[in-house]
Amino acid sequence: QVRLVESGGGLVQPGGSLRLSCAASSRILSFDYMAWYRQAPGNQRDLVATITSGSSTKYADSVKGRFTVSRDSAKNTVYLQMTSLQPEDTAVYYCNAAAGWRRYWGQGTQVNVSS
Repeated sequence: QVRLVESGGGLVQPGGSLRLSCAASSRILSFDYMAWYRQAPGNQRDLVATITSGSSTKYADSVKGRFTVSRDSAKNTVYLQMTSLQPEDTAVYYCNAAAGWRRYWGQGTQVNVSS
């Protein structure tokens, strides 16, 4: 069973930065891709960023130019560097991994952007 553990969330002021981490219990290069999603209260869970096994990345329009997804395969960890954070970025951020038809989720980490 694959386990994903997110960390790095917290409270930050508008304009600030945070780096989220997602540590996997297995080799992240074995996944077709890994992704970050977020879900604000009352909203659906939305895709934020993806990184494929070939290192291709994609971003939601709302975070392009502000967020960067990366990975350290030696540590089996994927990161989401978030800059210029705004109140609308407030959400629970989830890590996701895909291997064929299988999907794995972390428990989420809360990000609050507020002054």
